[in-house]
Amino acid sequence: MNLNPHINFKGDCEAAFKFYEQHLGGKIQFMLTYGASPMAKDVAPEWQGKVVHAALNVDSHVITGNDNPPSHYQTPQGFSLTIEVKDAAEAERVFAAFAENAKVQMPLQETFWATRFGMLVDRFGIPWMINCAKASQQAA
Repeated sequence: MNLNPHINFKGDCEAAFKFYEQHLGGKIQFMLTYGASPMAKDVAPEWQGKVVHAALNVDSHVITGNDNPPSHYQTPQGFSLTIEVKDAAEAERVFAAFAENAKVQMPLQETFWATRFGMLVDRFGIPWMINCAKASQQAA
């Protein structure tokens, strides 16, 4: 069984997935617009280029996403996606990239469980935690 996050966007899924692909070292495996889908006739002309489904592979993990029409979009709340990295330099690199034009909720810093930990809501409105656990806390 796999547990994979699906992210709903307010119209910027393509830009978000390209950003995540670049900064997480992943690969977009699939991206389909509403206009190229069987739903094309049911979607407003200005929404034809928006994403109905996308999939991004990062190592052995998959993130999927789509653009929700304004009448169905809800601001994400009550969760964060966590990026686990093995070293502090990688945590700093990822956090710096994600923090650009973002709302930093907790600057990247050392905590009692991590050499680096920080929280933010990225430029696309998605909440993230970047964590580099101390050696004693890292999973084998």
